[in-house]
Amino acid sequence: MRLSQLALSSAVLALGAATQPVPAQSPLAGSAPDTAQLRRAERQRTAQEQLRNDWAGLSRYRGANDSLPAPRRGESRVVYIGDSITESWAGYFPALFPGKPYIGRGISGQTTPQILVRFRQDVVRLRPKVVVILAGTNDIAGNTGPSSVAMIGDNLRSMTEIARANGIRVVLSSVLPVDDYPWKRGLNPAPTISALNAWIRSYAKETGAVYLDYHSAMVDSRGGLRAPLTADGVHPNAAGYQLMASLAEAAVAKALRRR
Repeated sequence: MRLSQLALSSAVLALGAATQPVPAQSPLAGSAPDTAQLRRAERQRTAQEQLRNDWAGLSRYRGANDSLPAPRRGESRVVYIGDSITESWAGYFPALFPGKPYIGRGISGQTTPQILVRFRQDVVRLRPKVVVILAGTNDIAGNTGPSSVAMIGDNLRSMTEIARANGIRVVLSSVLPVDDYPWKRGLNPAPTISALNAWIRSYAKETGAVYLDYHSAMVDSRGGLRAPLTADGVHPNAAGYQLMASLAEAAVAKALRRR
C-alpha cells in the first residue's frame, strides 16, 4: 500500500524540529516576534520539563500498556522499541504490516539508557515473541551527554539479556546512516555509526540474535541516508519506511523460526 508522502514527511519534520536547539539570540529590538522561533522555544521548554519529571518517558505508554490485552493463543506479537524513527513509523504499521500484531514503542529523542530504563515496562510486560530494537543514533548525537560505542553497546547488551531471560527473541537493528545531525552540526557521525553497527553485527552473531541491516540498504556515498529515502537526512520518509518494512519483516520471520 502506498503511503502519503506529504503526511509522513510533515510528521517526521515536526519530530526532528522538536529536538533542535533554539537560537540563543533574541529578536532585534522593535521587530515582531518570530512565531516559529517562539513555537520552537515552547517545544524545547516542554521537552526539558519532561526530562526533569520523567527522564525515561515511563509515562508515555503506561496507559496504553495497561489497556493492551494479553496476546491471543498463537499470536506472534512483535514490539518495536526505539526513538523518533520508530515513533513515526508506528503510525503506519497498519498500512505496512496489515493484520500483524506489531506494537510501536518509540519516543522521539531518546538514547539507549532511557530506552533501557523503560524496557521492562514497554517490552517485557507486553509479552511479545520478538522485540525489534533500533537505537543509538541519539547517543551518538549526544542527546543525553557524551556516549562511546562501548557505552551504547552495554545498553544494547542489557536489553538483549533482559529480553532473552524472558523468552523474547531479539532483532538488533543497525543504526541508520547519517552524515550530519540537523540539531548538532559538525559531529561527522558516519564513522561512529559504522563502528557501532559493526559491534551490533558481531554481538548479534555471538548471542544468536538476528541482525537487521538497514544501513547497507540505505546509505549513500557520503555515509548519509540516500536522498530519496529521507526528508531531513536523519528520519526516513515514506519510501524509506517502506524499504525498512520489507527488511524488518524478513528479520522478524527469521527470529520466529529460531528456538
